[in-house]
Amino acid sequence: MALSIFDDKGHPPKEADLKEVLGKTYKLWCTLRDHVVEEYSPISPEWGYASKSTGWGLRLKGEKRAVLYMTPCEGYFLASFALGEKAVAAAHAAKLPDCVLDIIDKAPKYAEGRGVRLEVRTAKDVESIKKLAVIKMAN
Repeated sequence: MALSIFDDKGHPPKEADLKEVLGKTYKLWCTLRDHVVEEYSPISPEWGYASKSTGWGLRLKGEKRAVLYMTPCEGYFLASFALGEKAVAAAHAAKLPDCVLDIIDKAPKYAEGRGVRLEVRTAKDVESIKKLAVIKMAN
């Protein structure tokens, strides 16, 4: 089973599909997506199919780097970042919720940074993601 609920390479998700699958979190998806697009303009939202194990996801990419990846799941979505060590230290200084810091600390380390995936189910989750986006872009 793919990470994304949308796992058919031949069928990129449409907005109606997204709304149906995300349910009440669709509004949170739109809020976060629109915030990143406005805050870090110019941003190119691009759907991509990385592999059968990940499925379809939305990449919010600026001119030089990706800000955020969003992966739709059944009833919620994942927000993913690659955070360098300076950003990890800044996240700890920013007084993010302990559960968010725990996920960051346990995230696998790659050349481009820690691969952090956070579930988004509530407006509070969106606020944490917004703070992490600021930290990522500053570091």
